[in-house]
Parts: sequence; C-alpha cells; structure tokens
Amino acid sequence: MTTFALNLPKLTLSGVGAVAESVAVLDTKGVQKPLIVTDKNLIELGVLTSLYEALDAKGFEYVTFDQVTPNPTAALVREGVSFYQENGCDGFIAVGGGSPIDCAKAIRIMVSNEGDICDYAGVGLVKNDGEFFIAINTTAGTAAEMTSNSVITDEENQVKMVLVDPKQIPDVSVNDPSLMVGLPASVTAATGMDALTHAIESIVTPGAHRLTLPTALEAVRLISKWLPIAVKDGQNIEARANLADAQFLAGMSFNSAGLGAVHALAHQPGATHNLAHGVCNAILLPIVSEFNAQQVPAPFRLVAEAMGGDTHNLNDEQAAELAVSLIKRLSKEVKIPSGFAELGIEESDISNWVQKALNDVCMGGNPRAMDAAQVRELYLASL
Repeated sequence: MTTFALNLPKLTLSGVGAVAESVAVLDTKGVQKPLIVTDKNLIELGVLTSLYEALDAKGFEYVTFDQVTPNPTAALVREGVSFYQENGCDGFIAVGGGSPIDCAKAIRIMVSNEGDICDYAGVGLVKNDGEFFIAINTTAGTAAEMTSNSVITDEENQVKMVLVDPKQIPDVSVNDPSLMVGLPASVTAATGMDALTHAIESIVTPGAHRLTLPTALEAVRLISKWLPIAVKDGQNIEARANLADAQFLAGMSFNSAGLGAVHALAHQPGATHNLAHGVCNAILLPIVSEFNAQQVPAPFRLVAEAMGGDTHNLNDEQAAELAVSLIKRLSKEVKIPSGFAELGIEESDISNWVQKALNDVCMGGNPRAMDAAQVRELYLASL
C-alpha cells in the first residue's frame, strides 16, 4: 500500500480576531522585521488596518511590498526578493487572495534558495525551508494560505508555472471573515467557484483518499449553500465565515489529493489574457466534468448529492449529468460569464494553449487521459 501524505500548516487560525492572534504568535518566533506582501488596493480599502495595529501594539518594525498584481509574474518575484534583502527582513506576512500569497511564497523560496524562480516550476524542487511565514487570506478562495502550491506567470514564455513543494506551506494560516466583508460580488463569485473547483477536482481525481474526501464534500455543501448568499449580500458575516472555512476544507483536500484538467486548461487563458483564475475555472468546470464523467461517473454522484441533488433513482451516469447541471446552475446564479468569448477570447487564441495545458503539472491528476485534439475541443466548447 502506498503511503499517503497529508500536508498542512503548523497552525491554523480561523474566525474574527484571528489576525491579532497571528501577530501574538509571531511575537514568540524571534522575527524582528517581517516583510508584508500585499497589493495597493487592499491597503486603500483598509483591509490591513487590523494587522498594522496589531504589529504596532507589539512594537514590530515592518515594511510593505505592495506591488502585487493579479497573476503575479517572475519579474515581480525578483523585485520582491530584492526589496526583502535591501530592507533586512527576516520573515513574511502575506495578506490577500491567491496572488499576494503565491507571490510571497515565491519570494520566500528565492530568499533561501539559489537560482531563479523559473527553476522551481514543477514538483518537489525546493531544497531549503524559508523564513517564518504567516499567510492571511482575504478571499474564499484559493486556499493559498494553507497549500503547498504557488502559481507564477513566466511572462517571457506566456505560461503559468505551478510550483508544488511542502516547503511552501505557510507556518500559520489565517482566515478572519471580518476581512472578507464587503468583497465585491464578482470577486466573491470567482473565488467561490475556484474553491468549488478545488473540491470537485479533488473528489474525482485518482489521488482522492478517505482522508481528503470528507473535507472536499463538506466544502461542496458549504459553497453550494453560502456562495449565492454572499454574492447577494457581501456584508453577511455568517456567509463569509462559512465560505472561508469551505475554501480551507477544499484546500485540505486538493493539497494532498491533487487537481486535474480544469486547472491545467484554466491556467493558460489566465496567463495569456490576465483573466481571473476563478472565472477561468468556473467556465471550464462543467465542460471538463462532463468529459471526465464519461469515463468515471461514480465520483460525480457524490458531487451531485453534496450540491443538494436527489440521486436515489439515478444510475451513476444520470447522477453525473445532474452534477454537471447543478454546477452550471450555481455558476449562472452567481453571474459567472457563460464562456470565454464574453471575455474577448477568440478561437485563434486556443492553439497557443493546447500543448501548454497538456504539459501543466495539474493534468497528471485528471481521471481521464486526453490528447491534443480533445483539449482543443474542450477549449472550443468553453468559448
């Protein structure tokens, strides 16, 4: 029997007040000058106010690298490494969704390892552990605050690099739903569908395990119930708390079980057209699910049931069809674009994506193998 590895942060803090508690933990770790990695928009919105207040109360010296943009690039990582070293920092606090946290993960790798960030695309290539690292999540979401993955755009080759290594997992993951109140509906929808994709792919992948299935299924249940509520009422703290926990549960699952072709295909339009990752996932999720269900329908029965579908009188194939229809219904309810054409993508863009999708590290976790012609057909169906 093959050994199964479940990789998690050393400490997870969840709930209102978790930010201040994470600073109290930092105060015990000997860190003198942490680098805060975030984006300007979050600072302007006041999202970092509680963090700054907690750091000031403890007498910390700190500096902020606020240059992070959606889909962070290798050049941005190199800039962050220089900033960290020039300011004499000795620890990390990332604040944001997947982009700031992934950027912080990559900067942290390069502070403690040789070479260039592009050398670390792939699985298990990081040699040295990084400095103490707190990841404060502001979306629900990527689960970047607790996973071993980071995604960095290699702008020269127009490809999203996926870096997978347990040494990237933050020491402390923080989900404080008070930071998520007021998140725009479009961002709430996109990040929620990203989390749903994480959960579903980790259910249907061959890497699924009895240690990951319960958390993935609970994530699907919570997202199906609470995402429409949070999209309609961004101030609903109960919805925010449930979605924060849901995306964390999905992260617990896919971080060990793996992902699949939805992510492999979604990374490509995100790299070439700078599209929101969650939107790309949401568009592709029902299309790839339908493709996979032709070969492995049984896991999609679990998905349908977790989304509230009645499968008692259905065979596996029919239950899988129900799962796909429920995914489409949820996506439409939270106003995800119906296809890439709405986002300016044309058929001519697809040829540049096919081989890169096949080479993506996530493709290895898909339950059904596919060739270039099938990848192209899936992309065409997503327009």
